[in-house]
Amino acid sequence: MSVTIKDIAKAANVSYATVSRALSDHPDISEETKKKIKKLAKDMGYTPNIIARSLITKATKTIGLIIPDITNPFFPEVAQGVESHAYDNGYTVLLCTTNWQIEREERYLKALKSKMVDGIIIAPAVDDSHIISNFNGGDTPVVFVTYSPDDPDCSFVATDDYKCGYMATEYLLKLGHKNIAYIGGLENSSSDRRRFEGYREALKSYGLPLRYSPMHGQFKQMSGYELTKELLIYNDIPTAILAGNDVLALGVIQAVEEFGLKVPDNVSVMGIDDISFASFDKISLTTVAQPKVKIGQLAAEIIIQKINSPQDKTPIKKILEPRLIIRRTCRSI
Repeated sequence: MSVTIKDIAKAANVSYATVSRALSDHPDISEETKKKIKKLAKDMGYTPNIIARSLITKATKTIGLIIPDITNPFFPEVAQGVESHAYDNGYTVLLCTTNWQIEREERYLKALKSKMVDGIIIAPAVDDSHIISNFNGGDTPVVFVTYSPDDPDCSFVATDDYKCGYMATEYLLKLGHKNIAYIGGLENSSSDRRRFEGYREALKSYGLPLRYSPMHGQFKQMSGYELTKELLIYNDIPTAILAGNDVLALGVIQAVEEFGLKVPDNVSVMGIDDISFASFDKISLTTVAQPKVKIGQLAAEIIIQKINSPQDKTPIKKILEPRLIIRRTCRSI
């Protein structure tokens, strides 16, 4: 049978109210009494009833985190940043993954609200409109992560996706490549769309036309593989391919090599994200890095700030800078 506050009160020979106030650090209770009661509670194996406490305090000390893909190493690193900062500040994180499906995303959003989490951090699957309409002006604060909504009232932490696409393409252009193809993820993903815009603008700034139509699928290795096979079969072979993220790039490399070509001797391959696999010696992927853990930490910092200051509706927007990581999948021509 679990230990209750009444059990602690009886053991300490104090009132129920005194124990409750001591455990919640109420200023009316002396530090000596707080220390004594907290030690006794720990020794007795007391675990707070979060649901009961939330009915009184209107706070659960819990943050919901919704991400689209747990299998992509990028998102666990973001989650690590969220969890570490939340833990250091006394919060628990509930993780949900949508597999890039809006229906699952909506279900998790409703579930987290009904469970009375104090705030929600979300990396949207593709479309943010239903999230904004449901939460703007509501009691549950929301912070978007890895994505920057156009809505001026939204708080977010993201890397500059346009710059990611531009930086990656410009690096290939400086290596002498003129025939650069783009293999992207979901076409209605704003992150992919902005990366493609950066790619297209870099070509334009160097006076080059868009030689290849953008190809879109899912943010999966198999999608990168299948799209690249289609590209190589039905088009002139490009000298370089920019993938919308590193997971796609792994599929691109696989397809290029199965086609009888070599990376980077025949085709240079560039990714975006700098996931952990990218640095493996047998892959050594040239990519544009995002500060993944920092993104999560900043998102947690902002959501806790919003939780603690519910009257302040001022949006907090953080756009972080990407960084070029040069390895061995690209060469000059």
